[in-house]
Amino acid sequence: MTDSIMSKAATMEIPINSNGDTGTLAEDDSLEQDLQQVMVSGPNLNETSIVSGGYGGTAEGIISTSSIKGSNMHHSTSSSSMTAEEVTRGVAVEKLETMKKWGFNTYKCTKQMISERFGRGSRTVDLELEAQIEVLRDTKKKYECVLRLARALTNHFYNMVQTQHALGDTFADLSQKSPELRDEFGYNAETQKLLCKNGETLLGAINFFVSSINTLVKKTMEDTLMTIKMYENARLEFDAYRSDLEELSLGPRDAVAMARIDAAQQQYQVQKDKYERLRSDVIIKLKFLEENKVKVMHKQLLLFHNAISAYFAGNQQQLEQTLKQFNIKLKPPGADKPSWLEEQ
Repeated sequence: MTDSIMSKAATMEIPINSNGDTGTLAEDDSLEQDLQQVMVSGPNLNETSIVSGGYGGTAEGIISTSSIKGSNMHHSTSSSSMTAEEVTRGVAVEKLETMKKWGFNTYKCTKQMISERFGRGSRTVDLELEAQIEVLRDTKKKYECVLRLARALTNHFYNMVQTQHALGDTFADLSQKSPELRDEFGYNAETQKLLCKNGETLLGAINFFVSSINTLVKKTMEDTLMTIKMYENARLEFDAYRSDLEELSLGPRDAVAMARIDAAQQQYQVQKDKYERLRSDVIIKLKFLEENKVKVMHKQLLLFHNAISAYFAGNQQQLEQTLKQFNIKLKPPGADKPSWLEEQ
């Protein structure tokens, strides 16, 4: 029965060697982090519904607080105390059941994780998809490096523009106070002011470049990686229940064992559906991410090249035209400063 189930899976299983090496697994130092991730995903006991029923009964339904309040107005003190006791028991039963399910699932996943790390188990592997995931993680690291360097360039260039602005003001002041060097100070002041103006224009282009890269890395890529993390957790749960079903299938075939096998089969199917759904989500997000990345970077790299080239060529007209081409509007000086009314 297990062979027929495994043949329907869209992915394949590869055994792990005795040393626990598959070529794609993380180092054993990350085992503690993975265990912590499993433990953190426990239930929130504060988010429980109030159910009726005793320790031996099933949940009959949710008791609204308004109905409890209304019943207290029409029943005696003894019946109110009994209702409160049943509510307390129902909450305790639900919390206990939640903890039981979470603990059972955590045990299975932890056991599967340790088995994979030490080469005593097998894991489901989609070689093509995992290769794409590794490419994404490597690409994200490189884009983060580009973002960090672009921000450093922005900071340095901003300081240079501010220095040019101060130098131009100083030259202009000396031009008024030094009649014998008025012309020399004057055209140096005009040169610095022109450089300062072009520098502010270039800063607008670089800031737009940095903002777009930041959105791509910190939001778009990060969202895809969050889905990948959910997919990897689902893969671990799927393999845990698959291994459990395989172990039960190799055991005895009495009535009790068959009941356990049927229950394990149902849990396996639930985890399989969850795994395949998240796998499909990851494939779709990776596809759209790649398309979006190419579109965004094509525009931003063209902007960065044209703006830098125009600035260092001293072509003020081309620099301004570049900003118009990409619909970049510069903030006027003092735009970030609040008005006198906002300061009140």
